[in-house]
Amino acid sequence: MENPLIPSVRITGEVHHIRYENPDSGFAVLVMTSPEGGRFTACGVLAGNAPGKTLELTGHYEEHSDFGREFKVESFREVLPRTAAGIARFLCGTVPGIGPKTADLIVKHFGDDTLAILDRSPRRLVEVPGIGPRRAADLAAAWKQNGDRRDQLIFLQGLGVTPAYCRRLFKRYGERAAEVVKENPYRLAEEVDGIGFLKADAIAHELGIAEDSPDRLAAAAVFALNEATGAGSVCLDLAELAGRTAELLKRLPADGENAVRLALGKQLLREDNGKIYTPQLLRIEIALPLLLKELATCPKFAGRRLAPRRGAEARFAPEQLQALENAGRYPLNIITGGPGVGKTTVVGELVARAKAAKLRTVLAAPTGRAAKRLAESSGETGAKTIHRLLAFDPATGKFGYNREHPLKCDLLIVDEVSMLDLPLACALFAAVSPGTSVVLVGDVDQLPSVGPGRVLADLIGSGLFGVTFLTKVFRQAEHSRIIVNAHRVNRGEMPEPGRGGGDFYWIEQEDPLRVQEIIRELVTTRISGRFGIAPSDTQVLTPMNRGPCGAQSLNELLGGVLNPAPAPELKIGERTLKVGDRVMQLANDYDKNVFNGDMGILARMSTEKRRFVVRFDGTRDVEYAFDEADMLIRAYAITIHKSQGSEFPAVVVPLLNQHFVMLRRNLLYTAMTRARKLLVLIGGRKAVEMAVRNARNEVRSSQLLSRLRQIRSQLTK
Repeated sequence: MENPLIPSVRITGEVHHIRYENPDSGFAVLVMTSPEGGRFTACGVLAGNAPGKTLELTGHYEEHSDFGREFKVESFREVLPRTAAGIARFLCGTVPGIGPKTADLIVKHFGDDTLAILDRSPRRLVEVPGIGPRRAADLAAAWKQNGDRRDQLIFLQGLGVTPAYCRRLFKRYGERAAEVVKENPYRLAEEVDGIGFLKADAIAHELGIAEDSPDRLAAAAVFALNEATGAGSVCLDLAELAGRTAELLKRLPADGENAVRLALGKQLLREDNGKIYTPQLLRIEIALPLLLKELATCPKFAGRRLAPRRGAEARFAPEQLQALENAGRYPLNIITGGPGVGKTTVVGELVARAKAAKLRTVLAAPTGRAAKRLAESSGETGAKTIHRLLAFDPATGKFGYNREHPLKCDLLIVDEVSMLDLPLACALFAAVSPGTSVVLVGDVDQLPSVGPGRVLADLIGSGLFGVTFLTKVFRQAEHSRIIVNAHRVNRGEMPEPGRGGGDFYWIEQEDPLRVQEIIRELVTTRISGRFGIAPSDTQVLTPMNRGPCGAQSLNELLGGVLNPAPAPELKIGERTLKVGDRVMQLANDYDKNVFNGDMGILARMSTEKRRFVVRFDGTRDVEYAFDEADMLIRAYAITIHKSQGSEFPAVVVPLLNQHFVMLRRNLLYTAMTRARKLLVLIGGRKAVEMAVRNARNEVRSSQLLSRLRQIRSQLTK
């Protein structure tokens, strides 16, 4: 980053050798040769520059306490070498198929004009003694490809695109990278990870695109709406979207409204009620109620064949019996309730009744961990993630099972439905044939889905489903202070530690640094020593990523004490992955058969092959390339949002005043319900009170509930 107190200078040098390089972060330390023949060290975002390349560097010199004088690079561009020796080194360092011997032959034949001749007529390589026609053709093709990529790099870096982002552009667009940027740099904000509107806007400015360009204004409106949908909303009012767009553009609200209007009818759509959508989410929000209407009105649904088993009246509470009876009464059913109320028991009985009735039963959940728990609790081994169930193809972005090719089942049971977002819900119900009985199971009081919508709450409020609220906490659960206190928090009451220990503890502490130390002690020695729960089975859940008690800082702290031995490691931006680390998968990868929320151990790494292996479930090894490392994070500590659908033997939750922007009742409730055997809450009373009292959930703009109620109204006329 440029230091305004130190004037920048521009120098030129040839890469002599690479002292250090991290291709994923882009940082490198290069030993350079100056035009006068001297040596100097350059460091910065320089990865990908091979020995022999000549670079024009902009930056300043600094004195490093350990390494001496270094040139800190702020930006650079590649320039072609001018001397015969430099050209030879350049050829063997950048063109595949050309080694030192071949490079010397070429430069000896063409001299200082080598590069100009290769650019104008690379087939003249056949003139070089020792290079036959076939090899000359191969080298000419390699030179052309290298030249095209080099020219694009020079062009992109001239626009202020760093080498690290250049790699992302080439990965996304291939050899069309520069062409795409020239045509519409604002595409990058939507399609390339890490490039938001502001970065795309800076590139557009370098291309000479005017500030009042319609493309720029419309792109800002689209980006503002995409940011809102990324935070959970499905649509926005014109005024709100205009305000967000104006803030992004640093202009007046009227300019924001003009920008939105420029995008309407093209990238954005407006409903009659004034709500503004992306075309995809509008289509989905319209389609889902129609799909549910078709399922809800089918007179012959498989659930009618579910007969009670002998002794059911004695084995189940009235609420549970109601849930079981609803499965035979309505084609669409929801079972909701908190921990310890018998949701799992009801699902197990439904599966048993379906077997007795010879119904084809399918079980699914949004995440791999949730699907695994559903399989274990129901006794059915075939539970799958929803994406796996619907045969999602990552290459096309489409599902194999859909309206034209529906699932073949009579009873569909989906667990952890609080995690179901609007697009996935629509894909799921599109693949369900009329006549199938659907049972959704989830806790409506937990955090909503990460993706757009508040699907479970809207389905419950729609009137299209038979809904059973399970509230009775069963006797075996009444002895768990975790469950009792989770229900207290959900009712707006403060948690109470049990007398004489138990499975719930609250350590009152407000100093973040002291909380860090307590977490370190708990995870490393105190929990294992007193409760026999290993550190590998203890999970820290925190409200935020940033701050002293955020996931990033706690991962650095815990990684240092739980995995201290020297081992190969990989840096990805601010993050580090090290052999021996506990890691979590951030995205579904169907080729590798790993899913969002899966956790494992980084087992081994080869810097030479640029690959590493993660061991999931203690037995299954999955290989990753270094450039796939952004799919994983260290997971000694994770955010509460990322813990949805998971359970852990022991959970430690810091809750401090510094987390105030996140402190809501459903956040604390979700964290508490992740613990199976032990829960330790660390925080001051003020922060806990703030969370318990704040029953206001995040605002998510959506019209799904009103659309569902319209369908319900049509059916009751």
